[in-house]
Amino acid sequence: MRAFREDRIDKRFIRMNERIRAREIRVIDADGNQLGVMAPYDAIKRAREQNLDLVEISPNAVPPVCRIMDYGKFLYEQEKKERAAKKNQKQIVLKEVKFSVNVDEHDYVTKRNHVLRFLEEGDKVKASLRFRGREMAHQNLGRNVLERLIKEIGEKGIVEFRPRMEGNIMHAILAPPKQVPGGKKPEKQQLPTPASGPAPVTKGPDKPGPQQQAAPAGGTKTGS
Repeated sequence: MRAFREDRIDKRFIRMNERIRAREIRVIDADGNQLGVMAPYDAIKRAREQNLDLVEISPNAVPPVCRIMDYGKFLYEQEKKERAAKKNQKQIVLKEVKFSVNVDEHDYVTKRNHVLRFLEEGDKVKASLRFRGREMAHQNLGRNVLERLIKEIGEKGIVEFRPRMEGNIMHAILAPPKQVPGGKKPEKQQLPTPASGPAPVTKGPDKPGPQQQAAPAGGTKTGS
């Protein structure tokens, strides 16, 4: 027989006790046992005898299915499950790292490392740069800073928004890279080692030396 799960109940549209409108319902007791088909009045009477409620858990069934339960306890358990599910979900946070137009090299490297750390932790990063006064006339300098950051982040981040202006602030949005299941990291290409010179010629063991040359055919010619 089909099992009915009360954890799928939408509490916004639930009917219970006297709000159940069907003439006949299929009833399940608090222990999950089938009590058969009966009138809602009789089922409510059984529930009240146990200080429990009659809750409609499957209104589209024929006849509708109702269960005798402690509805207050059920809502508490359901909210507890929802809180636990939200707690286990990874929440992506948008972290902001602020740069300046005239940022020095040491400060830039420090902020860039912050961006890399946030991306490795799974958070998005808003790299922002505020122009003050006459700096608005040199927006290209600020854009160069953010474009350099994007270039140096490389494959460790995804560019959601390239540098753009909002008022006197230029910003870019970076997101952590998507992990591909079973994906492999690209291997570094090994460059060939340059040769230092021509390879030495090795003499074979059977090659005769100058004094071990074979005599020409016909014997050795002697002077007269």
